[in-house]
Amino acid sequence: MNRIAVEKKVLTENQVLAEQLRERYRRNGVLCVNLISAPGSGKTALLERTLERMDKSTRVAVLTGDLQTENDAIRLAKFGFPVKQITTGGTCHLDARMIGRHLEGWKLEDLDLLIVENVGNLVCPSSYDLGEDAKIVLLSTTEGEDKPLKYPSIFFKSELMLLTKIDLLPYVPFKAEVARENARRVHPGIEIIDISSTTGEGLARWMEWLRARQEKPQA
Repeated sequence: MNRIAVEKKVLTENQVLAEQLRERYRRNGVLCVNLISAPGSGKTALLERTLERMDKSTRVAVLTGDLQTENDAIRLAKFGFPVKQITTGGTCHLDARMIGRHLEGWKLEDLDLLIVENVGNLVCPSSYDLGEDAKIVLLSTTEGEDKPLKYPSIFFKSELMLLTKIDLLPYVPFKAEVARENARRVHPGIEIIDISSTTGEGLARWMEWLRARQEKPQA
């Protein structure tokens, strides 16, 4: 069996499992969002600011993926919500089987929101459906404005782009409007929120987006 056939088989199996997860989320009224970015774009910092703004009665849980270590889960667990680390051991993405396995022990009927923090990578996670309701791509001001053009698949598939670390704009040669234009060239309908986990700018709008997305009827 050649490589293309193997990859096709893996993706087909993943899609079956992803559809099963999607049905479980729908049946239990859970919104699942999948955060994807290059390494260092600020996913974990954003989740810290997100969780600290949530009331302790909020029914949210987090699955966070990384190649090694449980550092992200340790950072997020201090906010008192259920958190599990998925350590991939070198795999550059999460897949539906990993998600299903790590959901064991959690009652989905007790959740309203499941946040998945994917492995830092803009390529591999684009191909793997996790049963999520929305992919969210992060692009930081410490990267290049042309990332949406270099990695169009994930920007095309994402419902929302978070332009992170905007507090650094005065200090980096990053043209935010060019980045937004490039993202919309790939995906004209993509929503964009400028955000800083350091200053808090844009966080209220992000929290409102999550609330509104939870209220949107599931497909």
